[in-house]
Order: sequence, then C-alpha cells, then structure tokens
Amino acid sequence: MKKNGILNSEITKVLADLGHTDQITIGDAGLPVPHGVAKIDLALKFGLPSFNDVLLAVLSDMAIEKVVLAEEIKTQNAQQLQAVLKALPKGVEIVYVSHTEFKKQTQNSKAVIRTGEVTPYSNIILQSAVIF
Repeated sequence: MKKNGILNSEITKVLADLGHTDQITIGDAGLPVPHGVAKIDLALKFGLPSFNDVLLAVLSDMAIEKVVLAEEIKTQNAQQLQAVLKALPKGVEIVYVSHTEFKKQTQNSKAVIRTGEVTPYSNIILQSAVIF
C-alpha cells in the first residue's frame, strides 16, 4: 500500500515509466484522445475532478522541464491560465501553440489524463525533466 503521493495506479505507473522528455497530457472532459494513446479517465461528473486538482497532484509527483498550452487559453480562460502559471515550478519552459496544434501534439503523449473539467482550453502537456 502506498504511503503518500498519487493513489491512482494507472497514473503512478505512467509517471514511474517516464524518461527524460517523455510527455503526458492532462485534459478537460472534451479533449479528444488520439488513437493509440492511453487514456486515464478520472471524470466523475461535470467539474469533478477539476483540472487544477489533477494538475497539482501530478506536479507533486513529476519533475517537468517544459509545458505546452493552447494559445487560446490566454483570452478564453485567463483565470485557468493564472492558476496554471502559479502551480508551475520556477524555470519551466512554457510553449503556446494553437489548439489545433495542441491536439496534434497529444499524439506524442504516453497518456492523456481526462478530468471532469468543463472550462475551455483547460489542457496541458507536461514534458518530463531529468531528476538529479
């Protein structure tokens, strides 16, 4: 039995298997998951669990060096963007791409974690860092 950290066994396994520059995605309830990419579905109902709760839990267990966000979050969900920026460790590279490009880039993710979030553009790609 785990003593602390993420209890979801699928998320724990994905995080433990990541190597440097591997990526995972945390998405809202509507983000499409590309064929062939593992989907870890946490959504219970609209809003639960929230994108922020899942992001904070994953960030507590994962070393990241880069994130990818949709450019549209800046104007369509500025409140969510501020929460994301506050949660990220200092020095993390932030890349903004169009939402269309974001969805294409999820094809490179080892897994997509689906939340119950229903606010627009509440999606993030996390790239793993080296632990030293």
